Amino acid sequence: MLLKKRTESKELVVLRYLNTRMELAAKDKFNLANLEKGYRGEIEFDRVTENLSEERYIIDDLLLQLNNSYFQIDKVIISAGAIHLLDVKYHEGDYYLESDKLYSVKSGREFKNPVIQLKRSETLFRQLLQNLKFNYLVQASVVFNNPEFTLYQAPMDLPIILPTQINRFLRELNDTPSKMDESHRLLAQKLLSLHQDKNPFTNLPEYNYEQLEKGMYCKACGSFNTVIKNYDLVCGKCGKQERIDQAILRFIQEIKVLFPEIKITTQIIYEWCQAKISKKTITRALKKNYVSTGRTCDTYYE
Repeated sequence: MLLKKRTESKELVVLRYLNTRMELAAKDKFNLANLEKGYRGEIEFDRVTENLSEERYIIDDLLLQLNNSYFQIDKVIISAGAIHLLDVKYHEGDYYLESDKLYSVKSGREFKNPVIQLKRSETLFRQLLQNLKFNYLVQASVVFNNPEFTLYQAPMDLPIILPTQINRFLRELNDTPSKMDESHRLLAQKLLSLHQDKNPFTNLPEYNYEQLEKGMYCKACGSFNTVIKNYDLVCGKCGKQERIDQAILRFIQEIKVLFPEIKITTQIIYEWCQAKISKKTITRALKKNYVSTGRTCDTYYE
């Protein structure tokens, strides 16, 4: 049973928006590419674990705090016999381990060793269980699920699941009987209640309202070469069509994420869309989907 579904991180969403409306620095573009790849890998692993048999609780993307230390777990699977902590990595290409360090064969570049990160999370998770008075077997593993990934010189005793081992891991998990009881349900509820919504690891560039490009861009390709035809926003680059009311809601959400302190008004959306759409149409969409506060020129929507 899936108790918490994975969603895109705020960092990923914000960087996507900024990448469309401003020129990101090289390091921010690199961060965005890594976040996109990582999220894609996590989603792909979610698909292969969604049909696990027997009784199990699954919690995706769990962020916890213990003694002022934060730790994140990509996937927690609570079974009757054990709790599996899984850290999913979507690295592509050939890598090797040397002195507990992970390197790319092609570039020689050093990467963070996910096993070291995992061991820290596992230790903190065990301590958390002890504090909560739960006594369960904990098994932690790093899952490399990109089929184009190869790892050399890895000791056999490392808690690693390679692409060719994923199906076997899931079969063994499926073949293990799991009958949950009340204590498992209480543990799952407690972990959900302890989840931290605000991620302290978020790393965003500085930006402001004035520097961002205004206009209505295509949902599919990100091009600002768009025109309004009848009730649709039409892209002149890829031909994608989107209903105007849906496009307005998309840009409202964009402002809410990028500038949560700004009050949503008809004028703000009008400026954000670079006056491509009438204020009457914007107001109609706002009234239909949000609650208005104030009167006349002071009206804003929540």
